[in-house]
Amino acid sequence: MVDIISRARWGARPPRSRTTVALSARRGFMVHHSDGPTTQTPAQIQAFHMGPARNWSDVGYNFLISDDGRIYEGRGWTTAGAHCPGHNTSALGVCVIGTYSRALPSSAALAAVAELYAEANRRTGRQLDVLGHRDGFSTSCPGARLYDWVRDGMPTTSPTEGDDDMVGLRQGDRGERVKYLQELLTKGGHSVGAAGIDGDYGPATSKAVLAAREAEGSKQNFGDRITGAAAKQIMSQFIKAHL
Repeated sequence: MVDIISRARWGARPPRSRTTVALSARRGFMVHHSDGPTTQTPAQIQAFHMGPARNWSDVGYNFLISDDGRIYEGRGWTTAGAHCPGHNTSALGVCVIGTYSRALPSSAALAAVAELYAEANRRTGRQLDVLGHRDGFSTSCPGARLYDWVRDGMPTTSPTEGDDDMVGLRQGDRGERVKYLQELLTKGGHSVGAAGIDGDYGPATSKAVLAAREAEGSKQNFGDRITGAAAKQIMSQFIKAHL
C-alpha cells in the first residue's frame, strides 16, 4: 500500500462542502504543478484555494506530492476535485509542489507520482489515462519539463552518463549539445539532414530522433524534444550500431 499522509496528519482545514464521486467514475489521472516554490506546504496551498483569490470549498487537488516524495491527501479518492473544469469528476488531480517549466521534479517526487498512479489503477480496477493539466484546459501547467515526462509515460529511471547532455533539448535549440545529439543519431544510423551535424535542432533532427525512438520500440509520436526515455533510446541505437 502507498503511504499517504492523511489530512489529519498535515492539519487540513475541514472542507466547506464536498461532492462524492464513485471510484468507478474515475477515468483519468491528471498531473499539475503548484507553480510556486518547492517549499510550499499543502496547508499553504489549501489556504490560497479557500481564500479570497479562489474561494473554493477546499484544496483543489485530490493529492499533493512534495519535493521529497511524500504524498499528501487532498480531497482524496472519492471527492470531486477543483483542478480542471470538465475533469473534476472523471480525473484525479495530482499536484507536484513546485514549478517545472525548466526543470524536472526530484527523482523522489517523480517516483511518488508513478507510485500513486499505480495505486489509482489498483483501486479503480483499470488503467487510467495519464494527462497533464494542459490536456484539459488552456494553461502552461504542469510546466514544459513535467509535461514532457507525463507524455513520455512517467519513466522513473535516472538518466545514465551521457544521457544528461541531451535531456531537455528541444526543436529550435542550437549549440554544442545539439551537435552531440546529432552525432549520436548519425552514428546510430539516422540522418539529421543534408546540413549534417550543424548544431541546429531543426525538423530533420526531430525526424531522426523520432526514427531512433521507433527503432527502439517506442510508441511515442514526437521527436521535437529529448526526454529521459528518448535520450536512453538514442544512446541505445548508437551502442547497437557499434557492437
